[in-house]
Amino acid sequence: MIKFIDAGVAEIPAIQDIAERTWWPAYSKILSKEEIRYMLDALYNTETLSESISNKSQRYILLNNNSGFQGFASFGRRKENAQVAKLHKIYVLPENQGKGYGRLLIEEVKRRIILENIRILDLNVNRYNKAKEFYERMGFSVVAEEDVPIGPYWMNDFVMRLQF
Repeated sequence: MIKFIDAGVAEIPAIQDIAERTWWPAYSKILSKEEIRYMLDALYNTETLSESISNKSQRYILLNNNSGFQGFASFGRRKENAQVAKLHKIYVLPENQGKGYGRLLIEEVKRRIILENIRILDLNVNRYNKAKEFYERMGFSVVAEEDVPIGPYWMNDFVMRLQF
């Protein structure tokens, strides 16, 4: 049975574990090992996650099946436009990709933001990430390109949008 768990500080180790296990296969052909390690350390360190959870700038949900946590998503309102939500992160363990868990996470995020009267969901995806095709199947379309600095590195992304 699939359940969604609102992640708090106690679930940070689960988020970190999923990120560590998904980033390497997802980005190893796109980014250098140094870039992946830097970004994991920067984006998923305990202090950063704790702060974003505590100040509610991002809400994290974990997808749990009978075998434990299989993926997570984080989302929140865009600072520059409160009528638009941003899917900051979504990762499903590699062994579970293709089972519909990503779709379930996006549907759960949509359900939650609809309760806040939001009907636009944005996300960023690396321009070379095959996940772009998944997002297109989910109804997202590219609306812009964006280069985001992370320390000494750059995330070269498409901005994708879903209106519903």
